[in-house]
Amino acid sequence: MKIEPVETKEYKEFVDKFKPKLTTDDCYTPEKVYAAVRDWAVEYYGLEGREIVRPFWPGGDYENHDYPAGCVVIDNPPFSIISKICRFYADNGIDYFLFAPALTLFSANLGNYLPEMAAVTYENGANVKTSFVTSLGDWKIDANADLYKVVTAANKESLKGRKAPKQLPKYSYPPNVLTSTMMQGIMHKGITYRVKAESVHFVRSLESQRKQKKVIFGSGFLLSEKAAAEKAAAEKAAAERWTLSDEEWAIVQSLE
Repeated sequence: MKIEPVETKEYKEFVDKFKPKLTTDDCYTPEKVYAAVRDWAVEYYGLEGREIVRPFWPGGDYENHDYPAGCVVIDNPPFSIISKICRFYADNGIDYFLFAPALTLFSANLGNYLPEMAAVTYENGANVKTSFVTSLGDWKIDANADLYKVVTAANKESLKGRKAPKQLPKYSYPPNVLTSTMMQGIMHKGITYRVKAESVHFVRSLESQRKQKKVIFGSGFLLSEKAAAEKAAAEKAAAERWTLSDEEWAIVQSLE
């Protein structure tokens, strides 16, 4: 008689130690998602005629890759060294448009940011909120609703019934603070919000947080009064995107 092992909590934890972990450094991009992002970037930044380069693959060496003159790197790099990668491209005058981790997008003050907060299920099964960082464009922060729609539609096409990632809790900050998660509610309602570089100041934490040994998760930016007002207007527009009809208001008024 075959005896099956009793799957206790301890046994499961032991077995789990030997299972491959889904990390952001082996997030091989679904082809439909990559193609959608590439085509959007080419059109949005006017890259027609420039060679698109993908130097990131298992065992690839982006620092010694042969970059043709005038090329643009559009690829999904290892997220754990994305700051180093962006600095390498900046130092060598190579334009780039890179997938980036949404929740820690502002962790390093790099190029320009597209904080899309788009859910992408990668080929290894990892569900990652994804944004982008680029050397292209005039906007320091470009929470672009069109790109969010493009990525979301492509991801939906690639999912094949797989579960979407869990939503993380939201946090509240003063109006003059911008984090990479704040644009999610704006873009998801079709609102685009942009900020120029001269209107922001990079910060890792607020002074009030440092007193309690806290930080802004993923870092963020201080906004000028004008940029903060524009953010508030975008948030208000997003909040008002759906309204109640007179009949629905009548129902609400009738409720105890």
